Amino acid sequence: MRTTTTTPVELKVLMNHIYELNKGVRQMVLFTCNKKYGQQAVERLESQGIPYVLQPAGQQNLNVYFGRRECLEAIRLIVTRPLNQLTPEEDFILGAMLGYDICAQCERYCRRKGQCEGKCQGKCEECINSN
Repeated sequence: MRTTTTTPVELKVLMNHIYELNKGVRQMVLFTCNKKYGQQAVERLESQGIPYVLQPAGQQNLNVYFGRRECLEAIRLIVTRPLNQLTPEEDFILGAMLGYDICAQCERYCRRKGQCEGKCQGKCEECINSN
C-alpha cells in the first residue's frame, strides 16, 4: 500500500517564490500564508540559507518576507506595523521593493494621498497631463 502526501498549494507557491529568488527574478518576496504553514516555510527557507523576516497578518495569517539581506534590513525599518497601517510613502516603497509595476504603485500612492481620485486607471500620462 502506497501512501501519498500532497503538498498544500501555499507551500507550492512558496517553492515557486524560492525558485524565482534563486534564479534572480526577484530580490525580495512577500509570502502570506496561514499560520499553520509557518513552521514549514521557515524550515524550507533555513534549509536553503535564505534570510527571512516574519510578521503576523491578522489572526490566521503570517507574512514571510525573504530574500536579500539588505532588503530585509530595510523591511525591518519600514514595516513596523500591519500593512494596512503603512503610510502612503511606506506602502509605495514596499511595493517598489517587491517589484510591483511602478506606474501602478505611483497611481496607488497618488490615490492614497487623495490626488488621483482613481482617474488614471493605468494611464498615468492622462492623469499627469490633466493636472
